[in-house]
Amino acid sequence: MADFFAFINRMKYINRWGLMRNTVPDDLQEHCFQTAVIAHALALIDGKFFGGKLNPEKAAVYALYHDAPETITGDMPTPVKYFNAGMRESYREIEDAAKERLLGMLPEELRDDYRAIIGFEEEDADYARIVKAADKITAYIKCVEEENSGNADFRSARESLKKTIDGLDMACVSYFMENFAEGFGKTLDEMH
Repeated sequence: MADFFAFINRMKYINRWGLMRNTVPDDLQEHCFQTAVIAHALALIDGKFFGGKLNPEKAAVYALYHDAPETITGDMPTPVKYFNAGMRESYREIEDAAKERLLGMLPEELRDDYRAIIGFEEEDADYARIVKAADKITAYIKCVEEENSGNADFRSARESLKKTIDGLDMACVSYFMENFAEGFGKTLDEMH
């Protein structure tokens, strides 16, 4: 009955960027961790510099679980997921069913607590916006790293993600990109 955490642990077996040649494999567990680090930073930056009121720790927890249903569905490539409105709606239904299946793996007493975490997007648009921004930044960083490894397959994805990130019109995101994004393109020696 209680296989929830065993399924969450299997995030490390879900590969991302399935349609792309990767110089370094990227798995779901790694992605969720990095998204949590950045969501935490965005919420903190928003509060410190722009009057935001989101709890950075809560943003990090939401980000840790933001792709949890993919332990059941796998990672659907973005071009497929967003092919058309019908496909997106179908995928949303599959994702909702996966959430319920995951929650069913918990003792009844814990389900509502985890439902609030795994289904946070429906409950809290402000946190959803921060986590989505962190998710996009994490994808952008992956593209930068791949390009720096000589993999041109990620160029158009990086350009598209940069436009998306710039279009978010979030001060904390702009601050992060202006002050921290460049570092992800540096070598270890360049960082010292």
